[in-house]
Amino acid sequence: MTAFLLVFLGAGLGGAARHAVNIGCARWCGVGFPWGTLTVNVIGSFAMGLLAGWLALKAGESWSQSARLLLATGILGGFTTFSAFSLDAMLLWEGGSVVAAALYVLASVILSIAALAGALAIVRSLT
Repeated sequence: MTAFLLVFLGAGLGGAARHAVNIGCARWCGVGFPWGTLTVNVIGSFAMGLLAGWLALKAGESWSQSARLLLATGILGGFTTFSAFSLDAMLLWEGGSVVAAALYVLASVILSIAALAGALAIVRSLT
């Protein structure tokens, strides 16, 4: 139960930070291009790389699963799920599964856009 609460708390913080970035980008850059989403995805992926690398190479045993759940799954997951996607793709790549990494990236992007388009079509057909 504690794990769920840590993720819940972190996701709330990450979601609030995402909202703040979206508002700031809309004010500074306008709304003609999704600058907020792009910014969140790049910052989140960079932060996930720093966090994953530090936890794997530098943190040692003093960092518990609870800290990982709060920081990676919670805060960064609430900020952007693109950071988790990027980490998964990189882990496949670095593990030598180059084809699987490429397929994962292509399938994630194409199927996600297709799923959204399909859902929009369903809703539009109902109204």
